Amino acid sequence: MKRVLLAALFGLAVANASWAAPANLQLKRTSGTYANGDPIWQLQLIEAGRVIQSWKAVASAKAHQNLDRRWSPGNGSPLPKGNYRLGQPEPWGQDLWMQLDPLFPTTRSALGIHNCYPGVGCICIPDREQLEDLADAVRRYNVDQLKVVN
Repeated sequence: MKRVLLAALFGLAVANASWAAPANLQLKRTSGTYANGDPIWQLQLIEAGRVIQSWKAVASAKAHQNLDRRWSPGNGSPLPKGNYRLGQPEPWGQDLWMQLDPLFPTTRSALGIHNCYPGVGCICIPDREQLEDLADAVRRYNVDQLKVVN
């Protein structure tokens, strides 16, 4: 019985430990498209290996999907695969902006998440309410990393 209790307490301690992996965002292209043919991308909030929330996104127009993703000045292609530092949400005119800084060599710059459509080069959340929901989740979970998966 002591072993069972100790194992349960240890498991609880591990689950609540501050050194556990923080939540992060992942961007993945889906097989779906918007009415104009632009691919639907999914921005997912991941915590402890589970999807907590997700938002539909645009990561470039249909015509730009196969362009060089590491080239700059921008050609409107989707973000390069890899890890990014994510800035906290901040006002940007009438919009919200979350800065993205690549953690790998690239000449791409001025990257972020904001409300736009169609999107060319950034991660665009077409629905303003969804963008505000994403910003709230980034603040609540203190998210500071994004991974572009595909």
